[in-house]
Amino acid sequence: MRIMLFVALAALCTAGAAQDYPSKPITMVVPFPPGGVADIVGRPLAAVMQKSLKQPVVVINRTGAGGAVGMAAVAKSAPDGYTILMGLSSISIFPVSDRINGKEPPYEMRDFAPIALVTADPTVLVVRADGPYKTLKDFVAAAKARPGKINYSSSGVYGTLHVAMEIFANAAGIQLFHVPYQGGGPAVTALLAGQVEASAQGPAAVIGQVKAGKMRALASWGTERLKLLPDIPTFKEQGYDAEFYIWSGVFAPAATPAPVLTRLREAVREAANGEEFRGAMDKVQTPLAYLDAPEFAKYWERDAARLKLALEKIGKVEEK
Repeated sequence: MRIMLFVALAALCTAGAAQDYPSKPITMVVPFPPGGVADIVGRPLAAVMQKSLKQPVVVINRTGAGGAVGMAAVAKSAPDGYTILMGLSSISIFPVSDRINGKEPPYEMRDFAPIALVTADPTVLVVRADGPYKTLKDFVAAAKARPGKINYSSSGVYGTLHVAMEIFANAAGIQLFHVPYQGGGPAVTALLAGQVEASAQGPAAVIGQVKAGKMRALASWGTERLKLLPDIPTFKEQGYDAEFYIWSGVFAPAATPAPVLTRLREAVREAANGEEFRGAMDKVQTPLAYLDAPEFAKYWERDAARLKLALEKIGKVEEK
């Protein structure tokens, strides 16, 4: 009898908490430094969401291990809707890559409840505009002539950008030298500073540099050309079976109550489809690819399955 009473009271408390949600500020964890895709999308989204939720949505950059530190922190946080994640496609990578390397994953995909997909773009291979590589053919030829000597920056070991480059290197039969940074923003800075020769990046992070003549885009990882860069051919056009998308989406811990998830879905939907957020994305030339939770869950499952196959094909990557 006491157990039944306790369960009933707990259910009432949970329902009450969900009904009052949100009653305090919400933290949106961006698991990368400023300047990368997650930050570029997350900050304006949070700013608009808080108008609907009538509570501050505070963005915190919790970096480390290519994004795994911040993702794991959200997975293990209280499932009450007050800690959410602006994640990238690399959320699907670490449970697989850690097992490939004989490690215990810091989280599992099932630890998250997908809220909404916000953007989805194929990654772009960029080099410095004043560098020696005018075309992808030049880059591949140089890599074959100097195996393991051409270096590239990424957002971290087994992060989104690292995996994209390894997929390309595997398809082209070349060896590159990986230089991991703590996020996409620092990886861009490293390329501009001449510390590395190339990088894989989301279009939003480099489109300004490409149009300003500071970077040159050699190829994209999509199945068709980017509308923002129509002159840049895909890898597949150039004979390489390399496909990869850097998408951004909002997640909550899996055990978050359904009414709270519904409220978050409403807030993201209202923000993502509103003029203010669309205007912010237009400024960074990032097209929206909004999907609500049910459709996003299916999209995520398909993408994760494709990434798992790619990672198993790549296998263990030895860090130099």
